[in-house]
Amino acid sequence: MKNLPEVVMARKRLIIEMGMGIDQHGQEPTVAASRAVRNAIAHNALPGVWEVAGLSHPNEMIIEVQVAVPYPEQVREEEVLAVLPFGRKTLTVEAGGMVVQGRAIPELNDKNDEMLIAIAAVTVLIESQ
Repeated sequence: MKNLPEVVMARKRLIIEMGMGIDQHGQEPTVAASRAVRNAIAHNALPGVWEVAGLSHPNEMIIEVQVAVPYPEQVREEEVLAVLPFGRKTLTVEAGGMVVQGRAIPELNDKNDEMLIAIAAVTVLIESQ
């Protein structure tokens, strides 16, 4: 039997999208992070996934998400990734973003007067030979 050459797949970036999200009340870093990811993808269409890259289904995309947010250890990662409707998704969360003094309103379940601001970068990659 003849040995066939091994096919090596390389990842290539198709687009990098940036976004910002804020949780003004409730002090939930997951909310701020999810809003940042949603903001990053809100105004994009990716016809190149099919027309240029030749993918047959959007779940073939590789999506790498990086979020910088206050209190990163409190982020519920599965909720942030749920914002993305398709793809093979990964999430990296790191300390960053910003805490701004707002106004605590008990009726909005505020624990304090902090507003949490997150930033996100969403990178869509494809595998090619």
